[in-house]
Amino acid sequence: MSELFDALGDPDFPLMRHALFAGVLASVAFGVMGTYVVTRRISYLAAAIAHCVLGGIGAALYCQAALGLAWCQPMYGAVAAALIAALIIGLVSLYARQREDTVIGALWVIGMAGGLLLIAKTPGYVDPMNYLFGNILLISRHDLWLAAGLDVLVVGLVLLLHNKFLAVCFDEQFTELRGVRVKCHYLLLLCLTALTVVLLVRVVGIVMVIALLTLPAAVAGHFSQTLRQMMVLAVLFCVVFVTAGLGISYPYDLPTGPVIVVLAGAVYLAVAVGCRLLRPHRT
Repeated sequence: MSELFDALGDPDFPLMRHALFAGVLASVAFGVMGTYVVTRRISYLAAAIAHCVLGGIGAALYCQAALGLAWCQPMYGAVAAALIAALIIGLVSLYARQREDTVIGALWVIGMAGGLLLIAKTPGYVDPMNYLFGNILLISRHDLWLAAGLDVLVVGLVLLLHNKFLAVCFDEQFTELRGVRVKCHYLLLLCLTALTVVLLVRVVGIVMVIALLTLPAAVAGHFSQTLRQMMVLAVLFCVVFVTAGLGISYPYDLPTGPVIVVLAGAVYLAVAVGCRLLRPHRT
């Protein structure tokens, strides 16, 4: 970790500071939305949204390079694709339950394939691996401001609508009887998850995005009594995983995203097994 601190203090090496700031900013949204995803058990929906993001990134890169639209940044395409995918997948899960898995699977692969095709036809060389597996060291100051803005939006809406989201996660039928527009709030929850997924893509990539969205919340669930406690702990665990991942990957020249995910997975497995072994002694 000493090499990480040295890199953070180097004025000529801002990439590491940007990476750490991005990880901390994104951890807030990861922990909050990851708690809802784990509680509502919609991890597969979040994974489908994540893979559709590549289509938006590919479209933005193509428009930027082939059509000369300099303002069309990959992050904008990712946000648009994530929100569209969230709405489509949410409507399918609400109104087409018999064919839900087939439709969601089709959107999943179409988003990935379409993105790869657009990237392949983009003038110049674009490495899709940076988007599939992430590269937190490529985060710019502009990305930090965008991450902060998305963070404020996600957390602000969650604070405003937490009780309704809580009711939707635990008892849809009773909530609907109380006059709450369950379907609208469910779609909004998916849209907020989509925005969080966009933040994750730059940290760990599309392929591993679902791991960092769910594992910190899953670990936090073993030590929490309420949903609010789970959110706070999930945020803290996510910050720890990102910081430790940077600290381990930097001196050994390892890809940061996979290191973060492996670390989070190892902690989750250790906590899950440990709680399982200790449970008989508590009864």
